[in-house]
Amino acid sequence: MQLVFAEDGIPDTEEMRTIKTKIDLFMNDWVKVESEIKSSSQVQVVLLEISEQTPESLLNQTVLVMEKPFKYYGWELSDEDLEEEAQDLAAEEENEEEEEEEEETIKQKKRHMGDTKHFCPVSLKENFVLYPGLQEHAAKYKEKIYYFSTSEYRDKFLMNPEEYVAHSEPLQAPPLRVCLLGIHGAGKSTCARQIADKLGIFHIQFEEYLQELILPKTKRKVGPFLDEDHEDDYKIPEELEDFSQTTNKTEKQKTKQEVKLTDEEEAIKANLVDNTELPPEVLDKIVPDWWKEEPFRSTGFILDGFPRTVDEARYLSERGLCPDVAVYIEVEEDDILVRLLPPRLKKWKDRRRKKKEYKKKLKELKAKK
Repeated sequence: MQLVFAEDGIPDTEEMRTIKTKIDLFMNDWVKVESEIKSSSQVQVVLLEISEQTPESLLNQTVLVMEKPFKYYGWELSDEDLEEEAQDLAAEEENEEEEEEEEETIKQKKRHMGDTKHFCPVSLKENFVLYPGLQEHAAKYKEKIYYFSTSEYRDKFLMNPEEYVAHSEPLQAPPLRVCLLGIHGAGKSTCARQIADKLGIFHIQFEEYLQELILPKTKRKVGPFLDEDHEDDYKIPEELEDFSQTTNKTEKQKTKQEVKLTDEEEAIKANLVDNTELPPEVLDKIVPDWWKEEPFRSTGFILDGFPRTVDEARYLSERGLCPDVAVYIEVEEDDILVRLLPPRLKKWKDRRRKKKEYKKKLKELKAKK
């Protein structure tokens, strides 16, 4: 005998008709019971799909549903909430005696700031950066207030607060990151090396790093402040032009063999030679790695000579790459002259001497022809 299945999937037999009748009666009764439960108590009715589920997965779903009413949820603080907080703080301050602690420290304690204080917890978790949060992007979770750098980060926090707060151990703070600035000759690199050695962090000399990026193709460092010899230092006298043709020809051949620079390398060279602004897309391939990639991420660094312009400072801000401190070395002009003039004068004299020796050799070669 071949079984005939109805639309609901239950075989159309005498035995199954009895079971189907009981199921229909239960479903009719359940509609009334469910309505009564919802209207007379706070019990939440949840339907669990048991198809293709294991007993363990059903248990986990049930536990999640049971824990949901007792779970903490964060919420966005409106302007009214912040104003009410401020009024409460003001009222408490009027009734308390003066303490030795600073006013801002007292306010933070009373406000029950979150684990990251006034820094954004999402920036710390995802970018390992202490980025100052804004009061306009505030939220409250477990009676603690958190500030966020953007509204997007606040919304991300509210979706899963437990991912961004401390549990058994305090949140780990990022290592020290310092930007050291100053005019040419102020002694930035000397100070940076000493600080880096003492603190055990990396020393990154920005312009030197740019030189290293293009050095394999340029074969020599470029820029207006270099002490290397230039072509004019050894310019051949007019009376030896005939003899110099061979040299000029060789130099032209070398120039033809030079490797062509990419657009990025051309931008770096223009920055070093003419102080042309580096495009953000070039900086994106250099700067963020010092904040986000190892070994710099966990060790820290002192960045020597960056940012150099307002646009570069704005770039760091827009990318959320915040140093812990920026130090500007201010030096008197006379001090720079005393420091740099003697060694530069010595090198100039050495170049003059080499130039004379070069001319002398050429004259000797000319005389032998």
